[in-house]
Amino acid sequence: MDCGHGTEEQLDDKALEEKLERIKHIFVVLSGKGGVGKSTVAVNLALSLSLRGLRTGIVDVDIHGPSLPKMLGLSGQRVGIKNEEIVPIEIYNQLKVVSMGFLVDGTETPVIWRGPMKAKVIREFFQHVVWGDLDCLVVDCPPGTGDEPLSVAQLLAKKSSAIIVTTPQQVATVDVEKCIVFCRQLSLPIAGIVENMSGFVCPHCGEEVDIFSSGGGEKLSERFRVPFLGKIPLDPDIVKSGDEGQPYMHLYANTKTAQKFDDIVEQIVIFGNNQKAQVSGM
Repeated sequence: MDCGHGTEEQLDDKALEEKLERIKHIFVVLSGKGGVGKSTVAVNLALSLSLRGLRTGIVDVDIHGPSLPKMLGLSGQRVGIKNEEIVPIEIYNQLKVVSMGFLVDGTETPVIWRGPMKAKVIREFFQHVVWGDLDCLVVDCPPGTGDEPLSVAQLLAKKSSAIIVTTPQQVATVDVEKCIVFCRQLSLPIAGIVENMSGFVCPHCGEEVDIFSSGGGEKLSERFRVPFLGKIPLDPDIVKSGDEGQPYMHLYANTKTAQKFDDIVEQIVIFGNNQKAQVSGM
């Protein structure tokens, strides 16, 4: 009998549970495919939550292609270590950030890991990070339904809800269908769908034009009976701010596009509160 091994696993589970108990809401940002602006949405939703005065964290579990350091202007920085735990980088006074990009040397260094190693470090990001008391934690997952989203869902399904990002085109919404089924099979509640790059904001006149079509995400939400959280246009300032490491919600908080992020945040906070109430009432 290997009683010692079982006891160690139980202690690990208890330590993870204690960490998660200090986080009120966890929002897992997913996408069926790459190139839909999922990380941009995750970063700006986290900032919008933080700007409301909510204690917020964001963790980047894209092991092979972490983008948060670049988007938040944190490239080259490292997390601290205290009492054998990771100390997140804190920016804008209220937002705590953890990413694989803070643990490797240089942006050109590849992480060549198989599934078990990725699952282990993802668990570390929740169990051995000094998150403290948080109102919200945003989890930015890589595209698809592979190792990283699976690890996150298995660890956090009882405590979290999913935000699924798509673009309007059918080629993107087809893959989002798989993402919805993935969440349902793993009992991960879906807070809703965000349709990103829905129309184009003219940098000169501010008018929105549907150059990539519109409404694909909304139709998908109706078909699968999940909430539709809103549309975010393709705004040149969003692209520019991400490239320059100055998040959109930090620089352009008073714009119409920023208001759309705020509207989405309003809905996910309500969803998170309802989920917590349901769990507490069980």
